Amino acid sequence: METMEGAELCFPQLNTSCRKSMRPHYDNMLLYILLSSSSLITVSLNMLVIISISHFRDLHTPTNFLLLSLAVSDFLVGLLLIPGVILVIGECWYLGNIMCAFYVYVSFIITSSSVGNMVLISVDRYVAICDPLRYPTSITPRRVKICVTLCDGECVIVINYITGYVDLVVSFIGPVTVIIVLYSRVFVVAVSQARAMRSHIVTVTHRRSVTVTVKKSEMKAARTLGIVIVVFLVCYCPYYLPSLAGQDTSSEASYLSFLFLLLYCNSLLNPVIYAFFYPWFRKAIKLIVTLNILQSDSSEAKIL
Repeated sequence: METMEGAELCFPQLNTSCRKSMRPHYDNMLLYILLSSSSLITVSLNMLVIISISHFRDLHTPTNFLLLSLAVSDFLVGLLLIPGVILVIGECWYLGNIMCAFYVYVSFIITSSSVGNMVLISVDRYVAICDPLRYPTSITPRRVKICVTLCDGECVIVINYITGYVDLVVSFIGPVTVIIVLYSRVFVVAVSQARAMRSHIVTVTHRRSVTVTVKKSEMKAARTLGIVIVVFLVCYCPYYLPSLAGQDTSSEASYLSFLFLLLYCNSLLNPVIYAFFYPWFRKAIKLIVTLNILQSDSSEAKIL
């Protein structure tokens, strides 16, 4: 009997060791295949986004630089974080305490970076839609790069329950509140502008026609990025809801694995959304896959 109990432990020589999962081997194999595929697809798709925006000068806009930063975070999720979930499918961690602490730290940094990027995207769309005349001077590539650098350099270490709740406010409640408020305003302004354009019957000059076209493109971008943010909230909220409700899930490894998997699925879905709604991304993928990107003047290709 003692041997059977010892065999159920991750480390039989330690009485305080966690127990191995009793999940059927077939289920574990399905999970391994699902997670491995998700990791590979996430890395591949986000690498295409990174190459597209980095290589083609036509895509060097403030909004796309924010998408580039988000793609880097998503790429790291697929490369580092999803494999970490694979390691704990059996509810055992064999890499030691140091690697465990390092994985948690890296996970926090990458997910915090993603949250920060979503806030910056919301600010970018808010200025573009609600104050379009100031957008070219307020949101410049240089300022975006500075903001992204500051966002990616954030570092908070959770030590106890008090700092844990501070982290909850700073990393989730605060950013999500900002995102919802800004995009609510963007939605109201976008709807009012759409109604104004539909009701505008008088012939306009060429100059005003260009202005209307610019507003339409900005609103289309706002709609697409709005979908990105909604998907982000759907994937992230379940992870933080237990903390908001005051529940302790630290001992439920299977439940935590599910929450992490849902959290990281966001990184796979983002480039899929780009492929559906951004023609420039589909065009860039075609040039990359056909290796036309290797031509000397490929960076000057017209993508937009």
